[in-house]
Amino acid sequence: MLTSTQPEWLTEPADLNALPPRLWPASAERAADGVLTVGGLRADDLAAEFGTPVYVFDEADFRARCAEFRTVFDDFDVYYAGKAFLCRPVARICAELGLHLDVCSLGELLIAVSAGFPAERIVMHGNNKSAAELATGLRHGVGRIVVDSFDELGLLRELAAEAGVRPQVLIRVNVGVHADTHANIATAHDDQKFGFSLRTGDASTAVATAHKADELELVGLHMHLGSQIFGLDSFEVGVRRVMEIRARFLREHGVSLPEVSLGGGFAIAYLDHHRPSTPAEIAAGLREFTRRSCAELGLEPPRLAIEPGRVLVGRSGITVYRVGTVKDVAGLRTFVSVDGGMSDNIRPALYDGLYTGVLASRRSTAGPMLSRVVGLHCDAGDVVVRDDHLPADTRVGDLLAVPSTGAYCRSLANNFNQTPRPPVVAVRDGQARVWLRRETYDDLLALEVE
Repeated sequence: MLTSTQPEWLTEPADLNALPPRLWPASAERAADGVLTVGGLRADDLAAEFGTPVYVFDEADFRARCAEFRTVFDDFDVYYAGKAFLCRPVARICAELGLHLDVCSLGELLIAVSAGFPAERIVMHGNNKSAAELATGLRHGVGRIVVDSFDELGLLRELAAEAGVRPQVLIRVNVGVHADTHANIATAHDDQKFGFSLRTGDASTAVATAHKADELELVGLHMHLGSQIFGLDSFEVGVRRVMEIRARFLREHGVSLPEVSLGGGFAIAYLDHHRPSTPAEIAAGLREFTRRSCAELGLEPPRLAIEPGRVLVGRSGITVYRVGTVKDVAGLRTFVSVDGGMSDNIRPALYDGLYTGVLASRRSTAGPMLSRVVGLHCDAGDVVVRDDHLPADTRVGDLLAVPSTGAYCRSLANNFNQTPRPPVVAVRDGQARVWLRRETYDDLLALEVE
């Protein structure tokens, strides 16, 4: 078989049955007969009970990571970024463990409220918040609103005056840093839609306008560099620039802005050779960048906040598929088709996301086979695992599990080709609970009005 189609980073694994710890939930292991187990439950039993594809979510793994962040970032406000994956049980776990919550749509806000999440620990994001969304946030008393544009600033002032409340706001600053990540998830360089530009002076104008607005209480600044960011260099630059705005505001208005949110975007490992920063490394770096910048600028350090999403939830989820066809293209690779695809994980198509996969229903002693795991959709971009080695005896009916799918897979799931979305099944201590049921064809047909 030709190997010219194989990327340089892809090497044949020593053990095709291995489960690299940095990719899988803490409870993932293989039973004596080789079947993958998560949360004490077998993949074949889960597939038989709940069907495939199925998102399997290790609740204990998620709880442990949330607790770790609360401990490591004990002097920060830690906001779970709900856009990564949000449902009522996730919101309740975050509330129970003392986390705050970041929502960026009316739907996310309503899920949080319906779960009983304390509104005062919610921050509202979004570059185009509607009047209904802002009014709902004001009615429920959300703790922070991140203002993203002058139009929103004016609208929020009107709505706050009508409601007779004075919301606490942060100004989102576009700090002009192009983080080293995919273009679609780099959110702090000039040529994109988020925040007030530092380069043009809009950021300083917005801060001054919010400060003078009687209807609002300006409490600080916000930045967000992007998503899936390895390393901390871009954070060092961003922190310095946002602290310079604080220094300028203090000089001009005699007021020290007490809060700064540094956003999220911390990377996780999708492949075994990925080496993201640890929570302890991230916390130490952000503290040092802040301390150094404030010391040089003569500022008191602010209360810091972060908004981790993927790094909390990504590794807690896996997706289990069933193989439907195996097609060898001589001289290139073998295409392994599964019963899901870009409707349950659009990240490979949208962000060039890279994943790996393993046989989940048995152990194999066969040699490696250069493979591409593809979905069932009528689109050539329907790829689940672009490049990987699977056992050469992979066959129709096998179960295949893809790790690190807890973030942005169910959140971005769609109905392409009129495909119902899979369920989310939480596992813990040998028990399974359906957090989100499988969408049905009746659900899809119920949208038809004629």
